[in-house]
Amino acid sequence: MSSVMDVQYCYPSLNDSCIRRSRTIITHIALYISAMIFVTITVCGNLAVIISISHFKQLHCPNNVLVCSLAVVDFLVGFIIMPYSMVRTIESCWYFGDRFCKIHSSFDVMFCTSSIFHLCFIAVDRHYAVCDPLHYYSKITFTAVALFVAVSWAIPSLLAFGIVLSGICLTGIADYMTSISCVGLCVLVLDKLWTVLSVFVAFIIPTIVMVCIYIKIFIVAKRHVRVINNMVESIKSSKLQISSKNERKAAKTLSIVMGAFILCWLPYFVAMSFDPFLNYATPVVLFDVFMWLAYSNSGFNPIIYGFFYPWFQKALHAILSGKIFCHNSSAMNLFLETH
Repeated sequence: MSSVMDVQYCYPSLNDSCIRRSRTIITHIALYISAMIFVTITVCGNLAVIISISHFKQLHCPNNVLVCSLAVVDFLVGFIIMPYSMVRTIESCWYFGDRFCKIHSSFDVMFCTSSIFHLCFIAVDRHYAVCDPLHYYSKITFTAVALFVAVSWAIPSLLAFGIVLSGICLTGIADYMTSISCVGLCVLVLDKLWTVLSVFVAFIIPTIVMVCIYIKIFIVAKRHVRVINNMVESIKSSKLQISSKNERKAAKTLSIVMGAFILCWLPYFVAMSFDPFLNYATPVVLFDVFMWLAYSNSGFNPIIYGFFYPWFQKALHAILSGKIFCHNSSAMNLFLETH
Protein backbone atom coordinates (compact mmCIF):
# COMPACT_ATOMS: atom_id res chain seq x y z
CA MET A 1 0.00 0.00 0.00
CA SER A 2 1.10 3.57 -0.67
CA SER A 3 2.01 5.61 2.35
CA VAL A 4 1.09 9.22 2.98
CA MET A 5 4.61 10.20 1.84
CA ASP A 6 3.88 8.76 -1.62
CA VAL A 7 1.15 11.34 -2.24
CA GLN A 8 2.27 14.08 -4.64
CA TYR A 9 1.01 17.65 -4.48
CA CYS A 10 0.83 20.45 -7.03
CA TYR A 11 2.43 22.84 -4.52
CA PRO A 12 4.24 20.71 -1.89
CA SER A 13 5.03 23.75 0.28
CA LEU A 14 1.35 24.70 0.71
CA ASN A 15 -1.05 22.99 3.10
CA ASP A 16 -4.07 23.56 0.85
CA SER A 17 -2.45 22.28 -2.36
CA CYS A 18 -4.33 20.00 -4.74
CA ILE A 19 -3.15 16.40 -5.08
CA ARG A 20 -1.13 15.72 -8.22
CA ARG A 21 -1.89 12.60 -10.24
CA SER A 22 1.11 10.28 -10.25
CA ARG A 23 2.47 9.17 -13.64
CA THR A 24 5.69 7.55 -14.79
CA ILE A 25 8.27 9.59 -16.72
CA ILE A 26 7.65 7.51 -19.86
CA THR A 27 3.91 8.17 -19.66
CA HIS A 28 4.59 11.90 -19.18
CA ILE A 29 6.85 12.07 -22.22
CA ALA A 30 4.45 10.04 -24.39
CA LEU A 31 1.50 12.24 -23.43
CA TYR A 32 3.41 15.48 -24.08
CA ILE A 33 4.67 14.29 -27.48
CA SER A 34 1.18 13.14 -28.52
CA ALA A 35 -0.44 16.38 -27.34
CA MET A 36 2.17 18.59 -29.02
CA ILE A 37 1.76 16.73 -32.32
CA PHE A 38 -1.98 17.22 -32.07
CA VAL A 39 -1.60 20.93 -31.25
CA THR A 40 0.84 21.41 -34.16
CA ILE A 41 -1.55 19.76 -36.63
CA THR A 42 -4.43 21.95 -35.44
CA VAL A 43 -2.40 25.17 -35.60
CA CYS A 44 -0.69 24.49 -38.93
CA GLY A 45 -3.79 23.11 -40.66
CA ASN A 46 -5.92 26.11 -39.78
CA LEU A 47 -3.09 28.55 -40.52
CA ALA A 48 -2.81 27.04 -44.02
CA VAL A 49 -6.53 27.66 -44.60
CA ILE A 50 -6.23 31.27 -43.34
CA ILE A 51 -3.23 32.02 -45.57
CA SER A 52 -4.84 30.36 -48.60
CA ILE A 53 -8.11 32.27 -48.41
CA SER A 54 -6.44 35.56 -47.48
CA HIS A 55 -3.77 35.42 -50.20
CA PHE A 56 -5.43 34.03 -53.32
CA LYS A 57 -7.89 36.40 -55.00
CA GLN A 58 -9.98 33.55 -56.44
CA LEU A 59 -10.93 32.57 -52.90
CA HIS A 60 -12.21 36.02 -51.93
CA CYS A 61 -15.91 35.13 -51.93
CA PRO A 62 -18.58 35.31 -49.19
CA ASN A 63 -18.69 31.62 -48.25
CA ASN A 64 -14.90 31.50 -47.88
CA VAL A 65 -15.08 34.41 -45.43
CA LEU A 66 -17.03 32.05 -43.17
CA VAL A 67 -14.50 29.25 -43.69
CA CYS A 68 -11.62 31.65 -42.96
CA SER A 69 -13.30 32.93 -39.79
CA LEU A 70 -13.84 29.33 -38.68
CA ALA A 71 -10.15 28.63 -39.32
CA VAL A 72 -9.21 31.67 -37.19
CA VAL A 73 -11.32 30.36 -34.29
CA ASP A 74 -9.88 26.85 -34.58
CA PHE A 75 -6.36 28.28 -34.90
CA LEU A 76 -6.86 30.17 -31.63
CA VAL A 77 -8.12 26.99 -29.97
CA GLY A 78 -4.88 25.28 -30.95
CA PHE A 79 -2.57 28.23 -30.32
CA ILE A 80 -4.01 29.70 -27.11
CA ILE A 81 -6.23 27.11 -25.42
CA MET A 82 -4.65 23.71 -26.06
CA PRO A 83 -1.12 24.39 -24.69
CA TYR A 84 -2.39 25.36 -21.23
CA SER A 85 -4.99 22.60 -21.25
CA MET A 86 -2.22 20.17 -22.19
CA VAL A 87 -0.23 21.06 -19.07
CA ARG A 88 -3.33 20.92 -16.87
CA THR A 89 -4.37 17.53 -18.24
CA ILE A 90 -0.97 15.85 -18.07
CA GLU A 91 0.21 17.38 -14.79
CA SER A 92 -3.31 17.33 -13.28
CA CYS A 93 -2.43 20.73 -11.81
CA TRP A 94 -2.95 24.35 -12.80
CA TYR A 95 0.24 26.39 -12.41
CA PHE A 96 -0.87 29.69 -13.96
CA GLY A 97 -2.91 31.34 -11.20
CA ASP A 98 -6.60 31.72 -10.39
CA ARG A 99 -7.15 34.86 -12.47
CA PHE A 100 -5.66 33.34 -15.60
CA CYS A 101 -7.70 30.20 -14.94
CA LYS A 102 -10.90 32.24 -15.34
CA ILE A 103 -9.56 33.98 -18.44
CA HIS A 104 -8.47 30.69 -20.00
CA SER A 105 -11.81 29.03 -19.21
CA SER A 106 -13.68 32.00 -20.68
CA PHE A 107 -11.74 31.91 -23.94
CA ASP A 108 -12.01 28.11 -24.02
CA VAL A 109 -15.81 28.27 -23.88
CA MET A 110 -15.89 31.21 -26.28
CA PHE A 111 -13.69 29.71 -29.01
CA CYS A 112 -15.25 26.24 -28.87
CA THR A 113 -18.79 27.63 -28.95
CA SER A 114 -17.84 30.04 -31.73
CA SER A 115 -16.46 27.11 -33.74
CA ILE A 116 -19.81 25.32 -33.44
CA PHE A 117 -21.71 28.48 -34.47
CA HIS A 118 -19.49 28.85 -37.54
CA LEU A 119 -20.23 25.25 -38.54
CA CYS A 120 -23.93 26.01 -38.18
CA PHE A 121 -23.75 29.06 -40.46
CA ILE A 122 -21.64 27.16 -42.99
CA ALA A 123 -24.50 24.65 -43.08
CA VAL A 124 -26.89 27.55 -43.82
CA ASP A 125 -24.58 28.68 -46.63
CA ARG A 126 -24.47 25.16 -48.13
CA HIS A 127 -28.26 24.94 -47.87
CA TYR A 128 -28.73 27.95 -50.14
CA ALA A 129 -25.97 26.76 -52.49
CA VAL A 130 -27.56 23.33 -53.03
CA CYS A 131 -31.28 23.86 -52.38
CA ASP A 132 -31.78 27.39 -53.74
CA PRO A 133 -28.90 28.01 -56.19
CA LEU A 134 -30.80 30.60 -58.25
CA HIS A 135 -31.00 32.96 -55.26
CA TYR A 136 -27.69 31.96 -53.65
CA TYR A 137 -25.64 34.97 -54.78
CA SER A 138 -28.41 37.42 -53.93
CA LYS A 139 -28.86 36.05 -50.39
CA ILE A 140 -25.36 34.95 -49.37
CA THR A 141 -23.63 38.31 -49.85
CA PHE A 142 -20.62 39.74 -48.03
CA THR A 143 -23.05 41.69 -45.83
CA ALA A 144 -24.96 38.53 -44.89
CA VAL A 145 -21.75 36.64 -44.19
CA ALA A 146 -20.43 39.54 -42.08
CA LEU A 147 -23.59 39.21 -39.98
CA PHE A 148 -23.04 35.43 -39.66
CA VAL A 149 -19.46 36.01 -38.53
CA ALA A 150 -20.47 38.74 -36.06
CA VAL A 151 -23.11 36.50 -34.47
CA SER A 152 -20.66 33.56 -34.38
CA TRP A 153 -18.23 35.67 -32.32
CA ALA A 154 -20.58 37.87 -30.29
CA ILE A 155 -22.99 35.34 -28.76
CA PRO A 156 -20.23 32.90 -27.65
CA SER A 157 -18.30 35.86 -26.17
CA LEU A 158 -21.30 37.01 -24.14
CA LEU A 159 -22.07 33.45 -23.06
CA ALA A 160 -18.50 32.62 -22.05
CA PHE A 161 -17.41 35.79 -20.27
CA GLY A 162 -20.85 36.45 -18.82
CA ILE A 163 -21.02 33.01 -17.21
CA VAL A 164 -17.42 32.43 -16.14
CA LEU A 165 -16.20 35.87 -15.06
CA SER A 166 -19.41 36.87 -13.31
CA GLY A 167 -19.51 33.64 -11.28
CA ILE A 168 -23.27 33.44 -11.84
CA CYS A 169 -22.90 29.80 -12.87
CA LEU A 170 -21.82 28.91 -9.31
CA THR A 171 -24.86 30.37 -7.55
CA GLY A 172 -26.38 27.01 -6.63
CA ILE A 173 -23.16 25.11 -5.88
CA ALA A 174 -21.20 27.41 -3.57
CA ASP A 175 -20.88 24.71 -0.89
CA TYR A 176 -19.62 22.15 -3.41
CA MET A 177 -16.99 24.55 -4.78
CA THR A 178 -15.80 25.26 -1.22
CA SER A 179 -15.46 21.53 -0.54
CA ILE A 180 -13.21 20.91 -3.59
CA SER A 181 -11.26 24.16 -3.44
CA CYS A 182 -7.47 23.79 -3.40
CA VAL A 183 -4.43 25.54 -4.83
CA GLY A 184 -3.71 24.24 -8.33
CA LEU A 185 -7.30 23.52 -9.31
CA CYS A 186 -8.78 24.96 -12.50
CA VAL A 187 -12.09 23.42 -13.51
CA LEU A 188 -15.18 24.89 -15.11
CA VAL A 189 -18.19 23.79 -13.07
CA LEU A 190 -21.75 24.99 -13.72
CA ASP A 191 -24.86 24.58 -11.61
CA LYS A 192 -27.85 22.70 -13.01
CA LEU A 193 -29.61 25.73 -14.47
CA TRP A 194 -26.60 27.13 -16.32
CA THR A 195 -25.54 23.68 -17.46
CA VAL A 196 -28.89 23.15 -19.19
CA LEU A 197 -28.90 26.65 -20.71
CA SER A 198 -25.28 26.38 -21.91
CA VAL A 199 -25.77 22.96 -23.48
CA PHE A 200 -28.90 24.15 -25.29
CA VAL A 201 -27.28 27.33 -26.65
CA ALA A 202 -23.85 25.89 -27.46
CA PHE A 203 -24.77 22.43 -28.70
CA ILE A 204 -28.37 21.25 -28.92
CA ILE A 205 -29.83 24.17 -30.91
CA PRO A 206 -26.90 24.41 -33.40
CA THR A 207 -26.86 20.62 -33.78
CA ILE A 208 -30.59 20.41 -34.51
CA VAL A 209 -30.22 23.19 -37.09
CA MET A 210 -27.25 21.46 -38.76
CA VAL A 211 -28.86 18.03 -38.79
CA CYS A 212 -32.09 19.36 -40.33
CA ILE A 213 -30.20 21.38 -42.95
CA TYR A 214 -27.83 18.57 -43.91
CA ILE A 215 -30.67 16.04 -44.16
CA LYS A 216 -32.45 18.39 -46.57
CA ILE A 217 -29.20 18.99 -48.52
CA PHE A 218 -28.57 15.26 -48.72
CA ILE A 219 -32.10 14.62 -50.03
CA VAL A 220 -31.85 17.41 -52.62
CA ALA A 221 -28.35 16.26 -53.68
CA LYS A 222 -29.58 12.70 -54.24
CA ARG A 223 -32.52 14.05 -56.25
CA HIS A 224 -30.09 16.06 -58.39
CA VAL A 225 -27.94 12.96 -58.93
CA ARG A 226 -30.96 10.97 -60.15
CA VAL A 227 -31.99 13.73 -62.55
CA ILE A 228 -28.46 14.15 -63.87
CA ASN A 229 -28.01 10.39 -64.29
CA ASN A 230 -31.22 10.21 -66.33
CA MET A 231 -29.99 13.07 -68.52
CA VAL A 232 -26.58 11.42 -68.90
CA GLU A 233 -28.21 8.23 -70.14
CA SER A 234 -30.11 10.28 -72.69
CA ILE A 235 -27.37 12.56 -74.06
CA LYS A 236 -24.12 11.08 -72.66
CA SER A 237 -22.77 14.50 -71.69
CA SER A 238 -19.35 14.50 -70.01
CA LYS A 239 -20.17 17.77 -68.21
CA LEU A 240 -23.25 16.21 -66.69
CA GLN A 241 -21.18 13.21 -65.61
CA ILE A 242 -18.79 15.57 -63.84
CA SER A 243 -21.73 17.38 -62.23
CA SER A 244 -23.19 14.08 -61.03
CA LYS A 245 -19.81 13.14 -59.54
CA ASN A 246 -19.60 16.49 -57.76
CA GLU A 247 -23.08 16.08 -56.30
CA ARG A 248 -22.18 12.66 -54.89
CA LYS A 249 -18.92 14.04 -53.51
CA ALA A 250 -20.77 16.92 -51.88
CA ALA A 251 -23.26 14.57 -50.22
CA LYS A 252 -20.41 12.35 -49.00
CA THR A 253 -18.52 15.36 -47.62
CA LEU A 254 -21.60 16.54 -45.72
CA SER A 255 -21.95 13.09 -44.14
CA ILE A 256 -18.34 13.27 -42.97
CA VAL A 257 -18.88 16.82 -41.65
CA MET A 258 -21.80 15.81 -39.43
CA GLY A 259 -20.20 12.51 -38.43
CA ALA A 260 -16.99 14.21 -37.27
CA PHE A 261 -18.87 16.97 -35.46
CA ILE A 262 -21.13 14.58 -33.52
CA LEU A 263 -18.29 12.15 -32.79
CA CYS A 264 -16.14 14.95 -31.35
CA TRP A 265 -18.69 16.94 -29.37
CA LEU A 266 -21.48 14.58 -28.29
CA PRO A 267 -19.55 12.70 -25.53
CA TYR A 268 -18.42 15.95 -23.91
CA PHE A 269 -21.85 17.57 -23.87
CA VAL A 270 -23.55 14.38 -22.68
CA ALA A 271 -21.10 14.15 -19.76
CA MET A 272 -21.48 17.87 -19.07
CA SER A 273 -25.29 17.61 -19.10
CA PHE A 274 -25.53 14.74 -16.63
CA ASP A 275 -22.67 15.66 -14.29
CA PRO A 276 -24.57 18.21 -12.12
CA PHE A 277 -27.44 15.73 -11.71
CA LEU A 278 -24.96 13.03 -10.61
CA ASN A 279 -23.49 15.28 -7.91
CA TYR A 280 -20.41 15.93 -10.08
CA ALA A 281 -19.30 12.32 -9.83
CA THR A 282 -17.89 12.07 -13.38
CA PRO A 283 -14.18 11.11 -13.15
CA VAL A 284 -11.77 13.91 -14.07
CA VAL A 285 -9.87 11.59 -16.41
CA LEU A 286 -13.05 10.88 -18.38
CA PHE A 287 -13.79 14.59 -18.68
CA ASP A 288 -10.24 15.18 -19.94
CA VAL A 289 -10.66 12.52 -22.63
CA PHE A 290 -13.98 14.02 -23.76
CA MET A 291 -12.53 17.54 -23.69
CA TRP A 292 -9.62 16.61 -25.97
CA LEU A 293 -11.98 14.72 -28.26
CA ALA A 294 -13.97 17.96 -28.53
CA TYR A 295 -10.77 19.92 -29.21
CA SER A 296 -10.00 17.49 -32.03
CA ASN A 297 -12.88 18.96 -34.04
CA SER A 298 -10.78 22.10 -34.45
CA GLY A 299 -8.10 19.90 -36.02
CA PHE A 300 -10.56 18.05 -38.24
CA ASN A 301 -12.24 21.21 -39.58
CA PRO A 302 -9.37 22.33 -41.85
CA ILE A 303 -9.08 18.76 -43.13
CA ILE A 304 -12.79 18.47 -43.88
CA TYR A 305 -13.32 21.98 -45.25
CA GLY A 306 -9.93 22.29 -46.89
CA PHE A 307 -8.20 19.08 -47.87
CA PHE A 308 -11.37 17.71 -49.51
CA TYR A 309 -11.21 20.45 -52.14
CA PRO A 310 -8.67 20.50 -55.02
CA TRP A 311 -8.26 24.28 -54.74
CA PHE A 312 -6.93 23.90 -51.21
CA GLN A 313 -4.47 21.24 -52.27
CA LYS A 314 -3.12 23.57 -54.96
CA ALA A 315 -3.00 26.48 -52.51
CA LEU A 316 -1.19 24.34 -49.93
CA HIS A 317 1.35 23.25 -52.55
CA ALA A 318 1.96 26.91 -53.44
CA ILE A 319 2.47 27.78 -49.77
CA LEU A 320 4.84 24.91 -49.02
CA SER A 321 6.84 25.38 -52.23
CA GLY A 322 7.21 29.13 -51.64
CA LYS A 323 5.33 30.08 -54.80
CA ILE A 324 3.19 32.53 -52.84
CA PHE A 325 6.26 34.77 -52.56
CA CYS A 326 6.49 35.04 -56.34
CA HIS A 327 5.23 38.12 -58.16
CA ASN A 328 1.48 38.17 -58.77
CA SER A 329 1.04 34.77 -57.05
CA SER A 330 -2.25 35.96 -55.57
CA ALA A 331 -3.76 35.78 -59.07
CA MET A 332 -2.88 32.10 -59.47
CA ASN A 333 -5.68 29.98 -60.97
CA LEU A 334 -6.60 27.40 -58.34
CA PHE A 335 -9.58 26.02 -60.25
CA LEU A 336 -7.84 25.25 -63.51
CA GLU A 337 -8.67 21.66 -64.50
CA THR A 338 -5.80 19.53 -65.71
CA HIS A 339 -6.44 16.66 -68.15
